[in-house]
Amino acid sequence: MDFALTEDQESLRELARQILSEGATHDRLKELENKGWSVFDRGLWQRLADAGITGIAVPEAHGGGGLGFLELATVFEEVGRTVAPVPAVPTLVTAYALARHGKGDQVLSGVADGTTILTTAFDGEVLATREDGGWILDGETPFVPFGAEADVVVVPARFGAGPVAALVRRGTPGVTVTELQTTNRQPGALLTFTAARVEQADVIEDADDLIDDLRRHTTAAVCSVAAGVCQTALDMTAKHTASREQFGKPIASFQAVGQRAADAYIDTELVRLTALQAAWRLAEGWPADEEIAVAKFWVGDGGMRALHACQHLHGGLGVDMDYPLHRYFLWGKQLEHTLGTPTRQLLALGAQLAATPV
Repeated sequence: MDFALTEDQESLRELARQILSEGATHDRLKELENKGWSVFDRGLWQRLADAGITGIAVPEAHGGGGLGFLELATVFEEVGRTVAPVPAVPTLVTAYALARHGKGDQVLSGVADGTTILTTAFDGEVLATREDGGWILDGETPFVPFGAEADVVVVPARFGAGPVAALVRRGTPGVTVTELQTTNRQPGALLTFTAARVEQADVIEDADDLIDDLRRHTTAAVCSVAAGVCQTALDMTAKHTASREQFGKPIASFQAVGQRAADAYIDTELVRLTALQAAWRLAEGWPADEEIAVAKFWVGDGGMRALHACQHLHGGLGVDMDYPLHRYFLWGKQLEHTLGTPTRQLLALGAQLAATPV
């Protein structure tokens, strides 16, 4: 069997890599970081849209390319490689899931042309009640990625007959947005709902499957980002150890350094391969819960082990804020926290295996 990406998928990867590497340079990221804690490059996001990348998985009827989740995963990996401050995961995964379920027609065209940012509020507790042909939301949900920047937030909410998913638009009365500081400086927000009214057209009822789909695809997407983060950190480490000399020879020639780098390479490959497996199974419509749990485990376990090794092999340079490696460590830690600890993933995977009929 041929497990290589197709020519079109490779072309998409190269296009995303070119735009992101040119736009998310070290100097550009420093410039954005000096303006405030949270970092978002709207201009870079628009360049991705102008190249058709934000719309690759949006249906053609809404101005997109109609491609699948595996293509999205290749873009997410490039976002991780450049630690690009763009809302790729929340916007593109939310749009993809809505389109898969035949929902969200009112926002998909905006995703394709870059004018609409989407996100999903997974955590927290929100209650929905019917009122006068619409819905009222009460509660709060923390840690919403790009929650203050999003034009529309998909908010899962409890309802007696089953969960609903409300498409809450920016500026909706009764919604308070409190910006949060995150480890990797990605924008985040706490959303508080106080009798916030959402019209019937923007509420998806019986949303169990949609919410599960959003969670699965978001998790797999974060794993793909982590694969890119680890790969660039490893590439930087290989370059540094090959050029840094001690006792008249490159430190890469020292056995201890080589062994540590080799272990980091193996861990990075496992992060990449498990993330790719999860994304591929989702793209094919196959069950993927076990593969997602495995990928989550490797991000938190092998991914952080690889990033620690990269930091250590750089010595003091690794913690120099004028050197880009520190961003990759911070992104890795943020992604680990987002997904949950490795132990949690092993417990989840064990429970899934135990429930599988023999």
